Amino acid sequence: KQFIFLSHYKNYSTIAVTSILGKKKKLGKMGAVMEKKILPVETDANKLVNFVCGSNIFKEGEDLKLKPNSEYPDWLWRLNTGKPKKLEEMDPNSKEYWIKVRKMAIVQHQKLKKLKKW
Repeated sequence: KQFIFLSHYKNYSTIAVTSILGKKKKLGKMGAVMEKKILPVETDANKLVNFVCGSNIFKEGEDLKLKPNSEYPDWLWRLNTGKPKKLEEMDPNSKEYWIKVRKMAIVQHQKLKKLKKW
């Protein structure tokens, strides 16, 4: 009897593909396997404080320079950057309150639709 060990033949159906860089890549179930790119991270503290790092998308030029706080609109500093407010903390006369009530009702309705009908 002849035994075939699948571990020796597991790559029999993959096709070698040449990428843009000229290196051969193997095609797997999900397509060509590409290597992950490591993106550079800015570590200079002075640049992080004075510029919006990553705002320049062109090859030439520099990132946007941050302005003093007085030159930005007041509403920018009042934005909620923490956890969203609970329904009890919101004013019932505001638009945000009723948007949240509607969203909660839609979520509840979708949960009820998923339940098994008897």
